[in-house]
Amino acid sequence: MKVVIQRVLEASVSISGKTVGSINHGLLILVGFSATDQINDLNWVAQKIVGLRIFNDLNGLMNLSIQEVQGNILLISQFTLYASTKKGNRPSFMKAAKPSDAVPMYHQFHQILENELGKPIPTGEFGADMKVQLTNDGPVTIVIDSENKE
Repeated sequence: MKVVIQRVLEASVSISGKTVGSINHGLLILVGFSATDQINDLNWVAQKIVGLRIFNDLNGLMNLSIQEVQGNILLISQFTLYASTKKGNRPSFMKAAKPSDAVPMYHQFHQILENELGKPIPTGEFGADMKVQLTNDGPVTIVIDSENKE
């Protein structure tokens, strides 16, 4: 499981010209799943996200978590996080979970993340052609891969 976390001042996702999710101050999270992901990966990543101290305190230091700043999360599925570009110029997505496996994991991860954050989290739509807009804050962008829990 891979996530790209972006600290944002605002973010939104639209499908066919209609906004389906938006947040102010918080995190935009892009998530992709592999065929080997398990429930413990989903739980570990969700806990890691909610506990990350990447928001500034009164001294301008990154010492506060999303919960401490009462921030929001926008969750977007993105299988392309598993693109392999080792051979040729056309990415391979063989390591990405098939939709039949990834969709249930996406919904389960969404529920786990909502429970960890303690409030509703807007999402995009799995497999849809989405347009994502954001104002990156910092910029702060962090990648977490559940295969590297070091």
